[in-house]
Amino acid sequence: MIEARADIVGNIWKITARVGDQVAKGDTVAVLESMKMEIPVVAPAGGHVSRILVDVNQIVQEGDAVVEIDPTASA
Repeated sequence: MIEARADIVGNIWKITARVGDQVAKGDTVAVLESMKMEIPVVAPAGGHVSRILVDVNQIVQEGDAVVEIDPTASA
């Protein structure tokens, strides 16, 4: 499994992917809010979303996993 990770400390503002969604490398899977800026969390590889690891309004740290992607079903 591959994990899309937060690039910065922030609040999960929006989750744009759902379990089972097909995503391509670079697709936005969630959006963080930090210092009034919106920062996308992007898929590092294509595949199917297998798990959402966070909730809206959850605070995440830099490097925290946000979404798990199964690359065996590449986009």
